Amino acid sequence: MSMDRREFVKAGALVGAGLAATAGLVIRDRMRRDTGDPVGPKTARSLPVLNNIPPRLNDDVLVRMQRDLVKAMAKPVEQRKWVMVIDQRKCVGCHACTIGCVAENKLPPGVVYRPVVTEESGEFPNVHLKFTPRPCMQCEKPPCVPVCPVQATWRRPDGITVVDYDKCIGCRYCLTACPYGARTSDFGEYYTDAAAVGADGKAVSGPHAPWEDQPNHEYAKSWSRKGHRSPMGNARKCHFCLHRLEVGQLPMCVTTCIGRATYFGDQNDPDGLVTELIARNNVHTLLPHKGTQPRVFYIT
Repeated sequence: MSMDRREFVKAGALVGAGLAATAGLVIRDRMRRDTGDPVGPKTARSLPVLNNIPPRLNDDVLVRMQRDLVKAMAKPVEQRKWVMVIDQRKCVGCHACTIGCVAENKLPPGVVYRPVVTEESGEFPNVHLKFTPRPCMQCEKPPCVPVCPVQATWRRPDGITVVDYDKCIGCRYCLTACPYGARTSDFGEYYTDAAAVGADGKAVSGPHAPWEDQPNHEYAKSWSRKGHRSPMGNARKCHFCLHRLEVGQLPMCVTTCIGRATYFGDQNDPDGLVTELIARNNVHTLLPHKGTQPRVFYIT
């Protein structure tokens, strides 16, 4: 069916109006909701969320998770229970989740929130590779919390353990306490430090690239690396992209997974996708004997 320029412009205006109306609803709902989180402002910038997409039989799982997310964010924070489900049968070890996380949170060298651990078994030619993405487990009993001497880390009512960069003194007790190695320390390094090579073949230290000073927006605040300020020197960890959740977006690792192997949602939603996956599969957690009660589940 052909469409002339006038009809095309008219259709575009209708779509734009629909997005604006949706964004208005999201902003109104967010202004009304009290997150109860002292890290960052209680309201965050809002982006359009297409929460009025009618369900279809063959919907992409991202569409379903987006719908579940919008439903969860309409509830008070204490009624949400965020969990992640990772299907290791689908993970191909592409590291797209790791790269997406680094880009989203502007992570410096040595700071990785979601590494993918590769395990090799068997002998050639019968070699098998197993990939285990390992974000923060968001434990129900996080061992990293009680060891902090300045109470800079705690568990939110929705299950996400956060870090207050302004309080953290960089003692690294929490890094030692975490049995999953999910926390790293920001030593203030840059990717372009000593990137140039002199005539003698030795690295030449010089100013880092301007793009490395761009602020990240963790915890709904702007954190610039200029002046060697926080989060430099702090402990850092995965937070399920809390700043994205607050504006109705799924965690970056979920949206960048090419195999749709990572699922995210509210386990308190009886009709949610993650609840369904946990109920119908033989899921397991990492290091259950530690008693931390992780909120990241694996399907193998």
